[in-house]
Amino acid sequence: MADRGLRAPAWLEELVHTNRPSVPWRDVVRFGLVVPAPLAVALALGGTTGGALGGGVFGTMGALAATLAPQQGPLRIRLRRVAAASLLGGLGLVVGHALTGGGWAPVLLLATVSALAALISAVSAPLSLGALQLLVYTAISSGLQTPLPLAGEVGWFLAGAALGTLAVLLQARTEHDDPDRAAVGAVFTRVAELLEAVGTEGAEEARRALTLALNTGYDRVIHARSRAAGRSAELGELAGVLNSAAPLVEAAVASARTGVAADSRDIGAARALATAVTERRPLAGERPPPVEDGPSQRRAVRHGIRLAWNVVGDPEERASAAVPRPQVDRRARARDLVDRTVGDADSRSFVVRLTLCMTVAEIARQTLPVERPYWVLLTVAIVLKPDYGSVFTRAVHRGAGTLLGVLIGSLLLMVVSRDAWILLPLAVSAAALPWARSGSFGLFSVFQTPLIILLLDLATPAGAGLVGARLVDTLIGCAIVLVFGYLLWPQTWRAPLDDALRAAILALERFVDAAFTGSPEATRRARRASYRALAELQTQLQRRLAEPPPVSTRAAAWYPVIVQLERTSDAVTEAVIELRAGEPVPETGQVAVLCKAIRELEQDLRAHRLPDDAEVHAEGVLALVAREVDAARRLVRETTPGRWAGVRGDDD
Repeated sequence: MADRGLRAPAWLEELVHTNRPSVPWRDVVRFGLVVPAPLAVALALGGTTGGALGGGVFGTMGALAATLAPQQGPLRIRLRRVAAASLLGGLGLVVGHALTGGGWAPVLLLATVSALAALISAVSAPLSLGALQLLVYTAISSGLQTPLPLAGEVGWFLAGAALGTLAVLLQARTEHDDPDRAAVGAVFTRVAELLEAVGTEGAEEARRALTLALNTGYDRVIHARSRAAGRSAELGELAGVLNSAAPLVEAAVASARTGVAADSRDIGAARALATAVTERRPLAGERPPPVEDGPSQRRAVRHGIRLAWNVVGDPEERASAAVPRPQVDRRARARDLVDRTVGDADSRSFVVRLTLCMTVAEIARQTLPVERPYWVLLTVAIVLKPDYGSVFTRAVHRGAGTLLGVLIGSLLLMVVSRDAWILLPLAVSAAALPWARSGSFGLFSVFQTPLIILLLDLATPAGAGLVGARLVDTLIGCAIVLVFGYLLWPQTWRAPLDDALRAAILALERFVDAAFTGSPEATRRARRASYRALAELQTQLQRRLAEPPPVSTRAAAWYPVIVQLERTSDAVTEAVIELRAGEPVPETGQVAVLCKAIRELEQDLRAHRLPDDAEVHAEGVLALVAREVDAARRLVRETTPGRWAGVRGDDD
C-alpha cells in the first residue's frame, strides 16, 4: 500500500517515459561528419571573420536540414523528404527576411505562410516535413542578422543541403539491405514469431507486430508504386509476394487466437521465406508437404506456407503474381488532394490552430522585451506539428529538453573558443541526434539545442547572455502552444478517441460483411483495413495516455474496448479459416443482423448513448463472432457512464 501511494500517476509515467534507443552507427557517423563540414570548410578558408563564417553557418544549417530529413525507408522516399526539407527551408529564409521590423504586415504575412504550411502538411509526409522546415527557417531568418546578402544565405544553405543529399546517396549505395525487400521479408519474420508465440503471453503483442509489418509492407511497396517512376517490375513482383502472404497471415492469426500450436517446420519455412525475400536468395530446402488432417488452423498455416513458397521460389510464379502498376487518375488524385486538405475537418482545424499560435508568437516577438525573440516562433513551429504525437507531450518535452540543452550550451560557450575547436562539440551534438531521435522528443531537444545555440552565436556573437534568452523564449513558445493550441480547444477535453474508435468499428463491420458475403480478395482488403484502423486506434491511445486528466483517464477507460475489438477481428479471421476448411457458409440474413449490431454500436458511440443489452443470436461460424460483438457492446455499456460524464452537455 505504501508503494502504491508513492507511485506517480500513470499519465505522468507515460509522459516521462523514454525508449531505450539502439545506436544507429551509420547515421551517427553521417551526422557527425556532414553537419559541421560546411563550417569546417568556411573556417579553413576565411577564419572566424567575414562573410565566409556566415556562409559556413548557413551551409551547416542546410546540411542539418537535409541530414535530419531522411529516415528509414526506400531511397526514393528519403530523397523526397530531403528535397522537401531543403527547398522549403530555403524558401523560409526568403520569407523570414520580410518579417523584420514591426507592424501588422509581418503578422499578416506569417499568418498566411502558417496557413499554407498547415495545408501542405496534409498532402504527404515529405511535404509535412518540408512545411515544418518552412516555418523553422522563416523563424530563424526573421531575427538572424548577418553581413551576407539574402542570395548568399540561400545559396550557402542549398549548398549545405546538397552535401547532405550526397551523403544520403553514398550511405544508400553502401547499404546491403533493400528497404522494399526488407519490408516484405519482415512480414514473414513476424509470422514466424507469431507462430512461435502461440499459447504464450506474448501472442497478442506478436499479432500487433505482424499487423504493423503488414501495414508497413503495403505502404512501402504497393501504395508507393502508384508514384514510383522506376523499378516497377521488381516492385510489382514484391507486391505479388506480399499479396501471396495474405492466406498465411490469416492462418497465423487464427492459430494464435485458438491456441493451436504450429508445426516447427512451418515456423522454419516462414523464416526461410523471410531470408529469401530480404536477401534475394533461392529458397533453401523443399516445400513442406500438405497437411491432410489435424486442426483446421494448422492445415491453413501449411496451405499458406505452400502458396507463398510457390511465389517466392519460382520466378515464373512470382512474375505471374506481380501486381500491375495502378493507372494514375489525375482527377481522382486531385479530388483526394482536396479531401485531405481543405475538405478535411481535422486539416481545417489544424490550419486555424497553427495560424493562431504563430500569429500570437509573432505579436510576442514584436512586443516582448526579450533578446532575439524569434526563438518563440521557432518553438511554436516545432511543437505544434500535427503528425508527431501529443501537443501537450511535445510542449513539455521541448521545455524540459531545452532547459538541459541550454545548460549544456552555456557551458560550451564558456569553455570553447570561437575557432576551429567549436567543430568538436558541433560534431558530437550532431552525431547524437539520430540516436536521441528514436528515444524521445525531449532527448532530441537536449542535443539539438546546444548545436543551434553554438551556430547562432557564431553568426551573431552574444556570449552566455544568449543562453538565458533562449530558455525564456522556449518557455514562452511552449506556453503559447499549450494555451492557444491545446487548452482552448474543446476537442482537447472531450472524446479524445471517439473518431478513431468509431472508424475501427466501421472497418470491423465492413470486414464482417466482406468475410461472409464477398470474394477472397475483398475479404483480404477489408481485413487489412480493419487491422490498420485498430493499429491507428492503439497509436491514438498511446498519445492520449501521456496527457493529464481528464484526457488520459478517459482514454485509458477505452482500453478494454479496444482490446475486445481486436479480439473480434481475430474471431472473424478465425471464422474465415473455418469456412475454408469446409464449415457451412452462414445465411446472408444472419450476416446482416450481425453487421447491423456492429453499426448500431458505432451509432451509440456517436450519439453518446448506452448500447442495449440484447444479445446477437447466430449459428455456425458466426456464433463465435457474435459472442465477441456482444462482449464489445457489454464493455461499452460498462465504460460509457463515467466516460461521458459532462460530454453530452458540451455537445449540446
